[in-house]
Amino acid sequence: MGEIARFGIRGLDDVLAGGLVRQRLYLLEGHPGTGKTTVALQFLLEGAARGERCLYITLSETEEELRDCAASHGWTLPEAITIFELIPPEALEDAAHQSLVYAADLELVETTRLILEAIARIRPARIVLDSLSEIRLLAQSSLRYRRQILALKHHFTVSGSTVLLLDDLTAEVQDKTVHSVAHGVIRLEGVTPLYGAERRRLRVVKYRGRAFRGGFHDFTIVGGGVRVFPRLIAAEHHHAFARDRQGSGEAALDALLGGGIEQGTSTLLLGPSGTGKSLLALQFIRAAAARGERSAMFVFDEEAGLLVTRAQGLGIDLDRLQRDGFLLLEAVDAAELSPGEFAHKVRQAVEDRNVRTVVVDSLNGYQAAMPEQTFLLLHMHELVTFLNRRGASTFLTVAQHGLLAETASSVDLTYLADTVILMRYFERDGRVCRALSVVKKRAGPHEDTIREYRITPSGFRIGEPIPGFQDILSGEPSYTGPGSAPDAG
Repeated sequence: MGEIARFGIRGLDDVLAGGLVRQRLYLLEGHPGTGKTTVALQFLLEGAARGERCLYITLSETEEELRDCAASHGWTLPEAITIFELIPPEALEDAAHQSLVYAADLELVETTRLILEAIARIRPARIVLDSLSEIRLLAQSSLRYRRQILALKHHFTVSGSTVLLLDDLTAEVQDKTVHSVAHGVIRLEGVTPLYGAERRRLRVVKYRGRAFRGGFHDFTIVGGGVRVFPRLIAAEHHHAFARDRQGSGEAALDALLGGGIEQGTSTLLLGPSGTGKSLLALQFIRAAAARGERSAMFVFDEEAGLLVTRAQGLGIDLDRLQRDGFLLLEAVDAAELSPGEFAHKVRQAVEDRNVRTVVVDSLNGYQAAMPEQTFLLLHMHELVTFLNRRGASTFLTVAQHGLLAETASSVDLTYLADTVILMRYFERDGRVCRALSVVKKRAGPHEDTIREYRITPSGFRIGEPIPGFQDILSGEPSYTGPGSAPDAG
């Protein structure tokens, strides 16, 4: 296998198993606005940074437009990158640039001759040709277009250049000629949801002789260029760790959990709104900080400042935990963030910051970022499995509909979680009370009792098993204790 030419886009190089094999021809296709020019410029900038001469041949944009595009990302194109544009000679103010001509006024042969002369003169290691739409229009027929592409490929191969052809897919009939000729094909797509920002994703359609990452990968265009978030594959991550049992700092809760939560397992906190799922997760974050471990909490459903204020009511100073480096707290806007980017954030927290406890609050908010519930389950399965294999303890909250009677959930991950903690309301003596029970724990034994709990300024306070009630977990409790039967008289 030949030497690799990297894109300089970390996630994309990962998807391509390192980059592009040199001295080959590749196709980068996508509709206008999907980011082809930005990716192409990053490809050439990476080559220039490695001391390679690069050539950008443009038949669709002017040099000024390309430099403006680069400037929008904070880039200044170095001398190592030559821009060869085909523009009307009458528009030129400088007579020294008479080699630049307008592609639409030329026959295809003349256009090709000018391109090949530029390549022979500059002898670039990397070439971008933007775009094939103009070549296709000049060719006027599929047969002539295919012959021209094959001729260009031959000349590019002889020159020893790594070539990236751009295609904006604006032809009325999609011609797959270049797909069969190119060594690899990368497709960029834009997906516009009914609400929220546009989502972008890419897919490697073809790459001869390379074990690339298949499927769709989310990416964004931000100041500084394109960022690609490779699809998370949990099977690629195996790490040895001790599956120690970790407590919450609340003795009664740890007793319910059979001593605590095992490291490298996932816990689902399930209950109606207001039962304290987020605050219960904070108990484990505080306990982790007391052990000297780092945690990350991704909040979808409320503003981070409000959570900080609520946590103070439990005696948990989230601001201090953040300052001391024990907590990464991030509010996530599901309408703006793609699932791939979110998984990347979680992965970075675990791999780069050595986070051992991860809280996602809540999956209802995360579901808003997904087009279909089925995909949510697949994404979460990969993410949770990845965290488990990295030895991180994961806490997922799910808000169920209704407060008392209606308790169905639109997100069912109970089969996925290793531990399920169920939180409920019930009424007693004219008061609304809260009950908690551990209904599932794969990693060991646990209590089967239902206990009342209160949220106090010093944290969660869990009492004794609740007597005299039944059907609490169903959301429709009834009292069966003393005095529940009617008087005989």
